[in-house]
Amino acid sequence: MKKLIVPAFAAALFFSACSPQGSESTENPLLSKYDTPFQVPPFEQIQPEHFMPAYQEAMKDHKTEIEAIVANADAPTFENTVEALEYSGKLLSKVSSVFYGLRSANTNDGIKEISSEIGMMLSSHYDDINLNLDLFNRIEEVYNQKDELALNQEQSMLLEDTYKGFVRSGINLADEKKSRLREINSRLSELSNQFGQNLLTETNSFQLVIDKKEDLAGLPQGVIAGAAETASAEGMEGKWLFTTQKPSMLPFLQYAENRDLREKLYKGYFNRGDNDNEYDNKAIVAEIANLRVERAHLLGHESYADYVLEDRMAKKPANVYKLLDELWAAALPVAKQERAAMQQIIDKEGGDFKLASWDWWYYAEKVRQERYNLDENEVRPYFQLENVREGAFYTANQLFGLTINEVTDQNFPKPHPDAQVFEVLDKDNSHLGILYMDFHPRASKKVGAWCGVYRKQHRTQNDENIAPVVTIVCNFSKPVGDTPALLSFDEATTLFHEFGHGLHQLLSDNQYKSLSGTSTPRDFVELPSQIMENWAAEPDVMKVYAKHYKTDEAIPESLVTKMKDAGKFNQGFATVEYLAASLLDMEYHTLTEKQNIDVESFEANYLNEIGLIEEIKPRYRTTYFNHIWASGYSAGYYSYIWAGVLDADAFEAFKETSLFDQETAAAFREHVLSKGGTDDAMEMYKRFRGQEPSKEPLLRRRGLL
Repeated sequence: MKKLIVPAFAAALFFSACSPQGSESTENPLLSKYDTPFQVPPFEQIQPEHFMPAYQEAMKDHKTEIEAIVANADAPTFENTVEALEYSGKLLSKVSSVFYGLRSANTNDGIKEISSEIGMMLSSHYDDINLNLDLFNRIEEVYNQKDELALNQEQSMLLEDTYKGFVRSGINLADEKKSRLREINSRLSELSNQFGQNLLTETNSFQLVIDKKEDLAGLPQGVIAGAAETASAEGMEGKWLFTTQKPSMLPFLQYAENRDLREKLYKGYFNRGDNDNEYDNKAIVAEIANLRVERAHLLGHESYADYVLEDRMAKKPANVYKLLDELWAAALPVAKQERAAMQQIIDKEGGDFKLASWDWWYYAEKVRQERYNLDENEVRPYFQLENVREGAFYTANQLFGLTINEVTDQNFPKPHPDAQVFEVLDKDNSHLGILYMDFHPRASKKVGAWCGVYRKQHRTQNDENIAPVVTIVCNFSKPVGDTPALLSFDEATTLFHEFGHGLHQLLSDNQYKSLSGTSTPRDFVELPSQIMENWAAEPDVMKVYAKHYKTDEAIPESLVTKMKDAGKFNQGFATVEYLAASLLDMEYHTLTEKQNIDVESFEANYLNEIGLIEEIKPRYRTTYFNHIWASGYSAGYYSYIWAGVLDADAFEAFKETSLFDQETAAAFREHVLSKGGTDDAMEMYKRFRGQEPSKEPLLRRRGLL
């Protein structure tokens, strides 16, 4: 995220922070210098009532800093204008990192009550800066001299991003259009916040309560025990409770023989935000989409996608559609073959019905067992959470020489008691940063998995390196009774994925925080995360971390072989459900005119137009598509597959040498992980790989060639 470029209402996805500085206070911990190990936030001291006064003070300080830049009587220079702007707002970043980190991972009524107001305050505050003509005039004067200035690459990128950020934020608009832009930005902040809160409420409110043991037929014993524990925690002793959290829902869909209950649970999931109640998101989505059209027009673009993609690798919607359409053409026939195989099983078993979306996981599991003799319950015992985590750490050690040690001090501040804390050391044993990991679902946490920062790596004006404080948050299967948390292989892969984002933050080596870590184009930022998934699936790495939780024996080669053989199974489904969501995102954001959007019809008509088969729903339906309505992936959900092309091609560099080839790893660290957003993304990739990426490795990996 780049300060003053990305609207404040998108701050929740990659929240960032700076070194703890600002006004001193003995009462409000957010306004005091953090007297904690490594200057991490003193989470246990921070209460919801601290945020509003902290924000007010931080915005006041930031405003004073901006006024000082504008009032400087000296001629504008890179140092007294552009760099001064970059180093301003430290207290505000410090406060926001904690607020948005907790809002995502450990919210409460106090945070919810002020969230919308804070979002609108931030929107107004940053509009005051982004639309400050006197400030821009100084920046423009420096920008016009850029060819004569002896700037290094990072300084040049900061100048370029700062200037373009003001232009993209509307600085050149007439006053009446600026006023309308402010209104739109404020309203979008309010709507995005409401969308996210509605989704969290809907997710937490749905419960499938089972009180008849026969309705549990087909479910593994561990799943049954987990549902009993969940029910007990809710005061439902003697019953079993399933929710729309994926660690609870997916095993039920995979194994439960009761088709009616599978349907009920799945509909509870895909109807979130679409129940015509007070938490319905349809009207919110329609208003957001139309406001984004209007915003794009104000800023001189035909559609919101045109506006967004201008500074991404894709550059324009046509390039996104070209990739998505090519993959769609390859994946849809495979998905139809998978559907036919499942229908054959239904018919063979005497089922007098047609495969439906809530049947897919159940019959996919049957096909997997029939074709590959592979049962996920045979795999899970080898993927104990702690071992998977250590497998990710092992990979980082082998690639980059990192050592990651758990902090066992019980008094070390944590964003939630469930969080684990680690110190990350570089290969020379120097301190790289602090890593929090928080793995299991709870009502105070939003769904999904993500990586954020409580402090971004950067260097001060005195060239002091400020180490990052990184957090990885997931929603994985919980321990049950005396059995530790046993992950599906998909969950294990997700841990490696988010750890890749963490490495991107931890290995950042930049001067400016707005360019460090994951501050890259959205369609490049998934490269470091997705390439890590490759090591999770490598047999040589699996043998190190995939150990049976009871016997500590490494996963047998025969099981690894079966997993590899089955690895391309169901990839038609996985690719099609993802692409359907990506295309739906683009359909909303390539609208060129405001219109009366009926969300249900809009979605259904478009999915029918592209030929999505009725047995597959998009990975995210409109009303719970948090990525595009309440986070930073609007007109950008395609980024995962775009980066998939990059990561599959990049991993080929290791396959061409060796799994942990030190020269290749050093090049990836130097040209990708350490650079943040300090250069053009494709140029950084080519410096690593020596060429532009090819699509063939991705297609081969997914069995689509």
